[in-house]
Amino acid sequence: MGRKGKMIEKQIDSDYLHESMAIQIYQPESFSDLYKYDICIMQDGNDYFQMGRVATLSDRLHESKEINNTVFVGIHYKDKHDRRKKYHPSGEQNKAYIKFLVHEVVPLLDSIIPTYHMGRSRSLIGDSLAGTLALMTAIQYPNTFGKIAMQSPYVDDSVLEAVDKIDNLSTIDIYHTIGTAETDVSMTDGNRADFLTPNRKLHDMLQEKGATYLYHELDEGEHTWKYWQKDMKRLLTSLFE
Repeated sequence: MGRKGKMIEKQIDSDYLHESMAIQIYQPESFSDLYKYDICIMQDGNDYFQMGRVATLSDRLHESKEINNTVFVGIHYKDKHDRRKKYHPSGEQNKAYIKFLVHEVVPLLDSIIPTYHMGRSRSLIGDSLAGTLALMTAIQYPNTFGKIAMQSPYVDDSVLEAVDKIDNLSTIDIYHTIGTAETDVSMTDGNRADFLTPNRKLHDMLQEKGATYLYHELDEGEHTWKYWQKDMKRLLTSLFE
């Protein structure tokens, strides 16, 4: 079955990252300058389009009116090393990548998509390290991004410290999932880690910060797209209803 919406690709020659970055933009079938749109920016973009089946879900959920008018934007990485450099809180390019999102990606999208130009209409979503990036970017730029979804984010002390320092997250809507089987996850750097315990710690912290916060533990959920994909419909309808 063909996609009903339209995929367009843009390139940004980034001053912050000193490379050309491809941005994939999926517009719903009814896309028109007469409407205003929510913008959902996904790191691990190809994974969200291919394994998360976001374009197909977008077609279906727009048709059934289960989500608002939303444009889905995917940004992908070159390889696992590049991904870590850009998404990991201590990655060499992490600060530059966040600036690229805020100062290059957002203005480009604002110029080609009719939107509300408010944080509430911009979302960041991601899985694992990409989910970590969504959280860390939104807490630094709460006026730019008003919604985030993180599926099984990587959580270390630097993430918990950053959240702890914030007085109030009342301007941000957060959707957060972790699988109950994510206690011994194999990471891209070859190490293994318990994701469940630090995610529960993060959950306890976020609950106290005033965000509109939805948290789900996926029963027997593992650190794989099989579980993230199954949760995509709930994620999208929660953020964009």
